[in-house]
Amino acid sequence: MKVSKRGAVPPFYVMEVMKAAAAREAAGRKVLHLEVGQPATQAPAGVLRAATEALQTQRLGYTDALGMPELRARIARHYRDFYGIRVAPERIAVTTGSSGAFLLAFLASMDAGDRIALGEPGYPAYRNILTSLDIEAVGVPVGPETRFQPTPEVLAGVDGNLDALLVASPANPTGTMIDTEAMRALISYCDGNRMRLIVDEIYHGITYGGPAVSAASLSDRVIVINSFSKYFSMTGWRLGWMIVPEDLHRSVECLAQNHFISPPAHSQAAAIAAFDCIDEVEENVARYARNREILLRELPKAGLTRLAPADGAFYIYADVSDVTDDSVVFCQRMLAETGIAATPGIDFDPARGHHFVRFSFAGATAEIEEAASLLRNWLN
Repeated sequence: MKVSKRGAVPPFYVMEVMKAAAAREAAGRKVLHLEVGQPATQAPAGVLRAATEALQTQRLGYTDALGMPELRARIARHYRDFYGIRVAPERIAVTTGSSGAFLLAFLASMDAGDRIALGEPGYPAYRNILTSLDIEAVGVPVGPETRFQPTPEVLAGVDGNLDALLVASPANPTGTMIDTEAMRALISYCDGNRMRLIVDEIYHGITYGGPAVSAASLSDRVIVINSFSKYFSMTGWRLGWMIVPEDLHRSVECLAQNHFISPPAHSQAAAIAAFDCIDEVEENVARYARNREILLRELPKAGLTRLAPADGAFYIYADVSDVTDDSVVFCQRMLAETGIAATPGIDFDPARGHHFVRFSFAGATAEIEEAASLLRNWLN
């Protein structure tokens, strides 16, 4: 019988690394987890209390397809408090993780055969979701000269017409951010070329040299996507949100009704409390900052001197071409010989990723310190 070609997308290689790390742990051997792109911490205490109360007192049935009105209103207030901007609750769609938001954004704004530009290196699921929808993901190589972010000049050099652009700030795997001037330039370029702009802001709040600019503060035509997963340490709760331009609102609502019915009610009820737990989550960000400093100091001592600017998120994207021309084999050997699990760059850049490795510093500081010491000794 027929098997759809939509499933013929590459695997997410970090999951293969996690599988190998789990096998090593099952054999009783230690693993230092620098491969996992999620916080090591539990959801905030206030969220856990709200979740317990919701289980005991609420029916937790279907909600509105775009989310509970109370949660949408609280997210809108977050934009006022955090960014000083006014976003109408009606423009906010709560989604089943940011993954659900990306699916809705792609389906609502593009048709099969359309072309969307993605910076490479970049999060691989973007490319694979688009491929499964028969939308052409046009990889745009970016590097240190543009801080690993697309620019209007880079986009102008792409062959053929583009229907959309997707950027992330802070980005995975590089951690680089797009400042206000650069974001304005991208918005202007997309408007001038009738391109839809989608901005991934799921690492907002996790920054080290100042806050990230939200594209929502600069344009109401941009699709902005965020999540409770990273800043609020709620990866398994599968809850995200998007700010939807007015012309896409009804399309997103109808698609959400049919694809998802509604986001998880229990997660929504608990997430309202997340915005009252900023002090707790800021302690997590302070730990990430300490871990970042350790790797920025110690990786060059191990001979890894070319590192992407880690403005935000919790990753260091390291050029390892001085020590290997195969990042997959490098990561396999590193896990086998030191117990350090990290992600080869081919997940993020199929063409050039064999020269790069992503190290996550979302874990405990003691684990990051131990990994840095082991890596320095292994490479020297």
